[in-house]
Amino acid sequence: MSRYLDPRSDIVFKKIFAEHPHLLMSFLNAILPLPADGQIMRIEYLYPEQAPLIPALKRPIVDVKCTDQKGRVFITEMQMEWTLGFMQRMLFNSSQAYIKQLKKGEDYRSLCPVYALGILNQNFDHASDAWYHHYQIVNIEEPKKQLEGLEFVFVELPKFTPSTWGQKKLAVLWLRFLSEIRDRTTEISPDLLEVKELREACELSEESAYSEAELEEYHKYWDLVSREKTLTMGYEEKGRAEGEVKGRTDEKEAIAKKLLSRGLSIQEISAITELSVLVIESIREQG
Repeated sequence: MSRYLDPRSDIVFKKIFAEHPHLLMSFLNAILPLPADGQIMRIEYLYPEQAPLIPALKRPIVDVKCTDQKGRVFITEMQMEWTLGFMQRMLFNSSQAYIKQLKKGEDYRSLCPVYALGILNQNFDHASDAWYHHYQIVNIEEPKKQLEGLEFVFVELPKFTPSTWGQKKLAVLWLRFLSEIRDRTTEISPDLLEVKELREACELSEESAYSEAELEEYHKYWDLVSREKTLTMGYEEKGRAEGEVKGRTDEKEAIAKKLLSRGLSIQEISAITELSVLVIESIREQG
């Protein structure tokens, strides 16, 4: 019985998308908001992979130059994300991908558009059930007017359900591939194996396809993911605790201000609010 590795991990993700251009092309054509006549026909990997460390986790990045059916060229930067601080990093990296195209003395008109694609393993938009987010640079008063150059697509995997994007079957299958296969999975859904590209991606995820050294790196990756998530949760919990303390203090100070206006003594207000005499005197001086 075959066992599979999680394709969201660094080493598996790269083996599939950074080493097999036809699989990456299939994925990008399915996921990116490309026009009907703008499907990618050819891709070219650009420069060596970057590995930003925030704080210690390598995140796979795939940068490719894409040529569509009409010969138009654009760049896609693809990144798998695990933390909520992804937005600034995506803005920075995609801007760099846009800027680095231009060699000294070249005309700005030679710049190609850049699509930044972030596959997110945590939800970032908690106010919406939408899991597919497409951002453009538009005129606020007339949104149909767009500054071409940078576009961003974020996919929140935890929110994704096949029924919410039924009109794009291949996109659904690719996202199911990323969402359903986990470490030590032993069975793959038959409909994933019916599509040649998905079947190949599944084969590249088989544990037997990896050396002992690669498997060691695979497990190190998940240790780093776990460590970073723990750090992030710690920062968030600390922030919430500090916010709750500040909220209670602000409430007490508002009560103290009202009691001062009613003529109560500082000592009485201190006993009621549990604020120090110095704090209450400061509130009185501020009016």
